[in-house]
Amino acid sequence: MSFASPLFLWYFLPSVLAVVLIAPRSGRNVVIAVASLLFYASGAGGTTLLLLACIVVNFFAGRQLEPDEWGFERGRRKWLLIGTVAFNVAILAVWKYAGFATAQLAVLSQWFGGDFPVLHLALPIGISFYTFHHISYVVDIYRGERPALRDPVSFVTYIAMFPQLVAGPIVRYREIADQLPQQRTHRLDDIAAGFPRFAWGLTKKVVIADTLAPMVDACFATPNEDMTFAIAWLGAIGYTIQLYFDFSGYSDMAIGLGRMFGFRLPENFARPYSSVTITEFWRRWHMSLSRWFRDYVYIPLGGNRLGTARTYRNLAIIFVLTGFWHGAAWTYLVWGLFHGGLLVVERAFGWSHAPTEPRARLGRRALTLLLVVVGWVFFRSPDLGSAFVMLGHMLVPDFVGLTDIVAASVTNQRLVFLLLALIVVALPANSGTGPFLEAVRTPRAYALRAGVLTVGLGYAALLVATGSFSPFLYYQF
Repeated sequence: MSFASPLFLWYFLPSVLAVVLIAPRSGRNVVIAVASLLFYASGAGGTTLLLLACIVVNFFAGRQLEPDEWGFERGRRKWLLIGTVAFNVAILAVWKYAGFATAQLAVLSQWFGGDFPVLHLALPIGISFYTFHHISYVVDIYRGERPALRDPVSFVTYIAMFPQLVAGPIVRYREIADQLPQQRTHRLDDIAAGFPRFAWGLTKKVVIADTLAPMVDACFATPNEDMTFAIAWLGAIGYTIQLYFDFSGYSDMAIGLGRMFGFRLPENFARPYSSVTITEFWRRWHMSLSRWFRDYVYIPLGGNRLGTARTYRNLAIIFVLTGFWHGAAWTYLVWGLFHGGLLVVERAFGWSHAPTEPRARLGRRALTLLLVVVGWVFFRSPDLGSAFVMLGHMLVPDFVGLTDIVAASVTNQRLVFLLLALIVVALPANSGTGPFLEAVRTPRAYALRAGVLTVGLGYAALLVATGSFSPFLYYQF
């Protein structure tokens, strides 16, 4: 079930909200937990059992990981933590990467005349996200940052909460632990604040991202022999905009939904295309993922405290993991290494700090955006060969134009929306529209909310009613 589907918008969400509002405080988490499992099961089917198994293991492990007052059982807790994290990583590795690994072994075996079987497993929806939530939970308890939950309903609410279960934001346990008790305050003001944020995200997703999707798909589906300079750049720029509006739209919807149910979920985007450096880009793009890797991988590895060489090593490890976290394919690995390499270069030459002179900032901002666009070509391409072909054509103008298929996909509507959406590249690097809609109380904010809730939401609802929506891009991760 997608947030942008009629079933969710017109039946599931209003029903769950109504039940939460009439339920006593002690029963609201029960409603959210049950609704979340039903939401997940509607799309995941039998793999819901895998989620439930992980919930059971991590819930009981968490209760055994709390530090005692004198630290007498630190060794036992350490081994329990290692075992629990290994369990979570193993689940993710088997279900997400076993097929990729066996496919590589099959290719290798063919060189020696063998026939290695390839494992085919259906990827459970949201497994990358709920695995990271489980790891955050047990690690934060082990560190003594938050106590373990005694109530299984509250734990299911944290792990399976449907606003963020499938595609984030990745909510570290320490960020939400204080919001999970059954007696959490939930008011109509929360719905009033969260609904415009949700509507804004729905507008970004359905009106912009889904409108551009057929054109972007046509560009990236162009055979290598038919690729041209114009198609390559149209596809790269189109995907840069589509991915941002799709993923940030989902994040806005998730944060808005969370607020409507009384939760404050962390921000996930802060106008990343306004970044002046790649370092800044990763502080603004998918911020919850960056924070997770920082807290649970980068800092435990030593961060930047153990000298230059180890800092570069740690960055390389983080971005190999970041690449493969997004998918089991060489394209994602190269994308991760590309960004990791850029961060190393920025640190090595002192370019990670943005210049202060206006012209220099403008030049660095343009360069950063160009590098991000190049990276998205690897991220979106079906294979490395196609990515290099597209990048090669982006470097060499040929004045050939578009193929008939791509030209047919570039309608006037899509071209207008692409040009309008490109305005996001020129916006200043202050707080985004989503937080402004949710929190600010000024005439300008009220006017923007009114526009989103009338024009934006109305047009988005019309598109949803006609079936003009597609799954969120990050559902596949």
